[in-house]
Formats: sequence, structure tokens, C-alpha cells
Amino acid sequence: MLKTSDLSIEKINNLLQDADDFSKGKVLKAKDEVYVANLFFEDSTRTKTSFDVAERKLGLKVVPFDISVSSVNKGESLYDTVKTLKSLGIDLCVIRHKKEKFYDEFKGIDIAVINGGDGTGNHPSQNILDLMTIQQEFGKFEGLKIGIVGDVKHSRVANSNAEVLRKLGAKVYFSGPEQWFDEGTIINGTYVSIDDLVKEVDVLMLLRIQHERHENDEKMKLSAEKYHRQFGLTKEREKTMKKNAIIMHPAPINRGVEIADELVECKRSRIFKQMENGVFARMAILKTALEERGFEFM
Repeated sequence: MLKTSDLSIEKINNLLQDADDFSKGKVLKAKDEVYVANLFFEDSTRTKTSFDVAERKLGLKVVPFDISVSSVNKGESLYDTVKTLKSLGIDLCVIRHKKEKFYDEFKGIDIAVINGGDGTGNHPSQNILDLMTIQQEFGKFEGLKIGIVGDVKHSRVANSNAEVLRKLGAKVYFSGPEQWFDEGTIINGTYVSIDDLVKEVDVLMLLRIQHERHENDEKMKLSAEKYHRQFGLTKEREKTMKKNAIIMHPAPINRGVEIADELVECKRSRIFKQMENGVFARMAILKTALEERGFEFM
């Protein structure tokens, strides 16, 4: 599970079915002992914690791995870290890393790897939980209009979500500061002004401003107040949305920037539902990844 663009529509639907089953109370446990480690080289609350919970719900043995006290701080390479864990008996690693396609280094290691987010590249488990949330709401993807707003250039969520949503038949539109887009995004998607976009879409997917990726580029910087006024979901813009349209955000949320504080938990918001679905989606991903390596569940 490295990027959703590698998955067939059939496999995506199978993952969504498993996730839905788990959300309805289905219980599965690994037949044999399976050891997993979560290696997060970037900060995370939702992804890391939901993988922890998902692993325990499936009866997996979670081996603690703290980056701050690991040999990475002595200069050990990512390859050697993963090779070491494999040698010690780890069966599966969930990894988040600032380097795009970090997983290309592991082709010679016989171990299951789940991508917990690679740089500005992909975030497959977020994609699956987002798809799950949309499917719960509308029961389909074909013909839906999805608006993705914000820091698209630096968002692994936006890039991978847009690709998989198009594959499933949705129409994807973008908005936000144009300096936060790259040529590929503009070519492959439709750019619409925020005021026009909010009136048309069924799903409004807001993105966090990734200040940590703007530090060395002055043209990328924009004040919180200016962003909210020009591109954020204000209370006034929310009132123009379609009756059954929903609001999504991968979080963490900059309240009062990407979205007005009062709208984070409004009736349209599915932000905390996404978080809840994250556990079930990651259970489905873990189950599938391990079954493909011969492990069984009962």
C-alpha cells in the first residue's frame, strides 16, 4: 500500500467494503502472531494513533519505535533501519517520511510496507478514509463534483485524492492561491474561484496550509487573515453551498484560516467522521496487506 494510483477499482472497492464491515462491528483477529512497527519521521496525531488502534483491534503485536531515541540519530539510513527491523522479526512497517517515494529503497527487503505519507507525494490511507466518508454520504462517486481548496502544491492528500476520485468517475475542481499550484495540477484539473466553487460542489475538501513547507519560499507565504478572507470557508461562503453538500478536511485544522471556527463542527462538517473512519480504513489496509503476504485472520 504505497499509493492509491497503483490500485484497481476492484481493489479500492474491496478495501471500502472491508472498512464498512469494520465500521459496522465486524471483528477479525490475526490467526498467528504478527509484529508491526510504526515509523513516523514527521509529526502525526490522527494517522499514527489510528494505525495504533487499528493494529490492536486486529490483534497485531505493536512494537514501539521512537524515532527520537533510535539509531537514525546516529546516521543510520532508512534502508538499514527497515532491514534491521525485518531481521529482528518485524512483519510490517507503517512509515511516514519527508522524502517522496522513500519506499523505493526497500525493494530488496522482504517486508510489508504501508505508506503513512511520503513528502508531498501520496497518503493512501487518507485517500481510503476520504473515499469511505464520501461513499457513506452519497453512495457513489460517479458524477459527483469534488472541490479541493488550498495548498495543493504541497499536499499529498490533494494529489493522491484527485487521482483516485477521477478514476472512480468524480469531477475534481481546484481553488486557492495560484502560487500554491504547479503546472501539473492546472493541466489535469479545473481551477475555479472559491466563490464559484462553493456553490457548485457536492464535497468541499479543504486543505491545511503547510507552513513548514513554505519557510524557504517568500512567494508562498500568506497571512492567516488574508488567506481566510480570500480563500477560506467563511460563514458567508458556507451559506451559498448546495443543500446536501458536505465539508471535509484531513486535519490538523487551522481554525479561522482554512475554515471559520464555527463551521468545524457544523451540520455539513464530516471532519470528525473522517477521523473515526480512519481506524476502519486502516484496519482494511492492514488486513489486505498482510493477507497478500500469507497471513490469515479469523
